[in-house]
Amino acid sequence: MTKFNYDVLFIGSGHAAWHAALTLRQAGKSVAIVEEDLIAGTCTNYGCNAKILLDGPADIAHQAAAYRENGILTGELKINWEKLMAYKHQNIDPMHVGLAKAFENSGITLIDGHGQLQDAHTVKVDSDTYTADNIVLATGQRPAKLDIPGKAYLHDSRDFLSLPHLPNHITFIGAGIISLEFADLARQAGAAVTVIEFADQAIRGFYAKYSAKVVTQLKEQGVDFHFKEAVSAVAKQDQRFQVSTQSGLTVTTDYVIDATGRIPNTEQLGLDQAGIQTNRRGIIVDDHLRTTQPNIFASGDVIDKTIPKLTPTATFESNYIASQLIGLSQAPIQYPAIPSVVFTLPRIAQTGMSIAAAQKDTAHYQIQTIPYGQQMRFETKNESHAEMTIVTDQKHRLVGATIYGNDAQDLINTLTLIIDQQLTADQLDQMIFTFPGASAAILDLLRVAMRQGSQH
Repeated sequence: MTKFNYDVLFIGSGHAAWHAALTLRQAGKSVAIVEEDLIAGTCTNYGCNAKILLDGPADIAHQAAAYRENGILTGELKINWEKLMAYKHQNIDPMHVGLAKAFENSGITLIDGHGQLQDAHTVKVDSDTYTADNIVLATGQRPAKLDIPGKAYLHDSRDFLSLPHLPNHITFIGAGIISLEFADLARQAGAAVTVIEFADQAIRGFYAKYSAKVVTQLKEQGVDFHFKEAVSAVAKQDQRFQVSTQSGLTVTTDYVIDATGRIPNTEQLGLDQAGIQTNRRGIIVDDHLRTTQPNIFASGDVIDKTIPKLTPTATFESNYIASQLIGLSQAPIQYPAIPSVVFTLPRIAQTGMSIAAAQKDTAHYQIQTIPYGQQMRFETKNESHAEMTIVTDQKHRLVGATIYGNDAQDLINTLTLIIDQQLTADQLDQMIFTFPGASAAILDLLRVAMRQGSQH
């Protein structure tokens, strides 16, 4: 029987890896993690954690503005970017150190460097080699980069989240989730903002009606949008930059962010040497998250999948792989309803069947829009604009929902639970929620809509 250095070796240390690593170690497996960057991966160090921390003051200022309009609150809240960034570093920078210590305390071996497969059981890290019975690839994604003249002047999301000083004017190339979240934050903090998008709409993949509402809201705040424009070059002009498009549009700005998408980290991993197949979307896996090499698994954003590439799905996959390797389950992976959020102000959150999918099959699904903000404006945060659109099936069960409102990121979790558990209106009647509150108001309206079961 072949003797390996480790039972399981992970390449990458983000959520797609470390949840499984800790579980496997607790189960008595010998575990190693190879990481060439900071321990804990993108989300913890350069992504969602930092983003939502920076978003906090902007969220408060946005909600306060609703009460300034009618004179209840007076004065203006201003974000001090330098102090906000210092606060971010104070809270985010120690996280990778804490997780590394947790790994070491649990007996997980940390290997610093770039991991590259030599074969199905061997990983080379710099000049050293390590063997493992099973290997898990969890290398995530990175920002895509436009290949245009002046590309050296482009920055990415990681740069934005560590900006020591806020530029006077920021131009975002792309109008996806990351772009609009950061554009909103930058505008709330006082920067002038321009967004240039190749397509004819923003944040595709979400309900188009609510995506348009976000764009309208940002325009009202002063964000300048240019749709159907392909950026062709960036040139330096003194201390500023000129962004040009194929149609002849030019924008003079102080900082340019390439937010045109993300691509999987599959290069220089030795995948060909190990017999692992990929496509442009990532590493190909089966319904057990095995690659084309059966003892090598992959999880998180690096894999080819149709579900959203999110931290929670990476965590779900990590836990699933652990259960496979421990022997707790050999069943194929089955994803529950997956909520996803656009952290603009207001937010958009969706779960289950999309509105677009339901619109293509109105014989089997009903779509209803519920303007819940008009019902609860005196109960919560004076957000009369808030609404949700739901999808119910022929049995009047909730199968999909999209929310537009300040608390959408929390409310969507309640609706996700209802979808996953296939709860009926009668079962919801047997539940008690706090009142007054957003969840109670939404559920009261939801019960009526589920029983109504008609499109309007």
